[in-house]
Amino acid sequence: MARILTVANRLPVTVGKTIKRSPGGLVSALEGLHEAFDLHWIGWPGTSVTQPQQIKEITARLTEVHCTPIFLSKKEVTEYYHGFANASIWPAFHYFAHFVHFKSTWWDSYQAVNSRFAETVAAEARPDDIVWVHDYHLMLVPWMLRTLRPELKIGFFLHTPFPSYEIFRCLPKRKEILQGLIGSDLIGFHTYGYLRHFRSSLLHLLNIETEMDRFLSYDRFTHLGVFPIGINAQGFLKEMKTRRFQKKLEHFRSVYRDKKIVLSVERLDYTKGIVRRLEAIERFLLKYEDKHNIVFIFVSVPSRDEVKEYHQLRSEVENMVGHINGQFATVDHIPIHFIHASIPFTELCALYAIADVAMVTPLIDGMNLVCKEYLACKEDGTGTLLLSEFAGASNELFDALIVNPYDIDAMVEQLQTALSMTKNKQVNPVLAMRKHVLEYDARNWAKTFIRNLEAIAEYDRVPEEPRASPMEQILSHLRADRKRAIFMDYDGTLREFENYPQWASPTTEILNLLKKLQLKRNLDLYLISGRRPEDLEAWFGHLKITLIAEQGFAVKERGRPEWTYPHPDTDLSWKPQIRHILEQYVTTTPGSSIEEKMSGFVWHYRRSEPEFGKWKAQQLVSVLSEMMTNTPVEVHHGNLTVQISSVHVNKGVAVQDCLRHKDYDVVLCAGDDQTDENMFRLEDPRIISVKVGKNKTIATYRLKDPEHFRRFLRRLP
Repeated sequence: MARILTVANRLPVTVGKTIKRSPGGLVSALEGLHEAFDLHWIGWPGTSVTQPQQIKEITARLTEVHCTPIFLSKKEVTEYYHGFANASIWPAFHYFAHFVHFKSTWWDSYQAVNSRFAETVAAEARPDDIVWVHDYHLMLVPWMLRTLRPELKIGFFLHTPFPSYEIFRCLPKRKEILQGLIGSDLIGFHTYGYLRHFRSSLLHLLNIETEMDRFLSYDRFTHLGVFPIGINAQGFLKEMKTRRFQKKLEHFRSVYRDKKIVLSVERLDYTKGIVRRLEAIERFLLKYEDKHNIVFIFVSVPSRDEVKEYHQLRSEVENMVGHINGQFATVDHIPIHFIHASIPFTELCALYAIADVAMVTPLIDGMNLVCKEYLACKEDGTGTLLLSEFAGASNELFDALIVNPYDIDAMVEQLQTALSMTKNKQVNPVLAMRKHVLEYDARNWAKTFIRNLEAIAEYDRVPEEPRASPMEQILSHLRADRKRAIFMDYDGTLREFENYPQWASPTTEILNLLKKLQLKRNLDLYLISGRRPEDLEAWFGHLKITLIAEQGFAVKERGRPEWTYPHPDTDLSWKPQIRHILEQYVTTTPGSSIEEKMSGFVWHYRRSEPEFGKWKAQQLVSVLSEMMTNTPVEVHHGNLTVQISSVHVNKGVAVQDCLRHKDYDVVLCAGDDQTDENMFRLEDPRIISVKVGKNKTIATYRLKDPEHFRRFLRRLP
């Protein structure tokens, strides 16, 4: 039986004199996988243990219940858990950027703990195991684990929202977090909106372009999916059949006889919108006369009291409850019953069942399962769900009364609508939503995610041709006993890109590499670039290599002082018209610029907003292609550039010109963008084509990036 290693911050047990199973949504969700998988958990047992003998004893006891513990010191709990995870990531992911706190020591602990999780999984995992990492506490684990065990199937699920790029960019170490996640085979989100925000952050921060449901990075695909989590529906249905439930239900009916109940259940968290809900209730009580038969029950489970913002929130909520009760209470009626504690499961089910309205109005929530729990307990179809549009569940529960929790007056109106709705109007919407909740429960969620992860691992773990090639395959063609030539592009091939083209001068490493290469036997070097002659002259004029500038418009042969122009009769009469169009695009695309050359232009948009720049570039290519139909002009959409040059001058023609009178045994052509494809298309049996980078190509081989290309050059015999 295949194994699933569930990697989460906390183990699903409580360690004491005995080991007890802890209740929780994730624990319940994975119960449905027992039929097909052997489940094993890896996580923190929730206790700070430092004595070696005690650690050994607890580890042995936990192993018996299929758990591998990772012990954290008090300092690590403070810095990794309460610090970076809950004081940095949590507020940012919930759009409370002003609550984000950061300390470098927190980040150090977060990295260290994630690394320990990854190392533990790597040591524990068998080759055929499925690894499923959960939530924002462990966002670095996928990449760390991928480097240790690249063959593993790794899934990651985020149980919180993923914020828009404009918020995510406020988080310190945002690039490192994205880098951690892309080690996954599959990343799951509650809603498409969260997935879309993640894709946008990848583009803006890591310059990774994505398809709708996947992206290519480091020669492998990572897939993206929407998997709305459900509840342990069977647990609620089973509880409602018990005698204790019926007894508690009858008790509540007696206590709240002739009352309408509005129920709120949540952790006491600033994301839950409790203060705004209380403001709406106060405004409702001021506005409507028929209010003495309505009771508001708030069950607020204690949460992170040691964090300053949570402590302040509790004080504010308790003061508001006291103020409202003092204003509207009578001798025989208190409008708000506030419970700052967890309540027994039976009692919770009975409250759900009897409540006339569930008021679930978070300011932001990844999913929010309270609304689904409420519906699961409404067997007779009565009741009304008042649901925030900012809860992930609003993307599924379309028949709820959807509210904007920032609009207090609208909440008051919808609350009045909910309380005045007849039972006949309640039944159809509630039963339809209940059917959905029971069908798409937590077990369905878990099975769907694992099924998708398995499918990805079977058919799509590596990109299509050309494959990333071992350097030996290329080096085998370039033996020292053969007469060899290398035509290599510069920007993006030999040298990494820079935000400003003028910053991309060759490093000492590159110059030393070229000096060594020019001394090798039977090897001629050609640097073929879109750069202007004066740039190549300044940087490489002192070397014994042939320089080819502006895609082949100008050539300076090795050992000769002058530049020649192989195609002096090239028609360039189109340049003024093109310049005018490009100037318009610079005006309307902040961050873009024009680089003019003798043979054409390059429109750069590397510093523009990525999505907008790409859209404008596609628009420019379309406009130029249509305008210049009968003009000898080529338009190439390159790497964050649009290049316009004569159709009679390109890298393919330049290579042909150079090879016409040469008797090389083998010729290597290496480049990174569309202008280099003209070299790769040449029908010359001597040519070996190498694509540097991840974009589509007709080249035979692929190397990942300029660093890998330089590494290849250093290994030339």
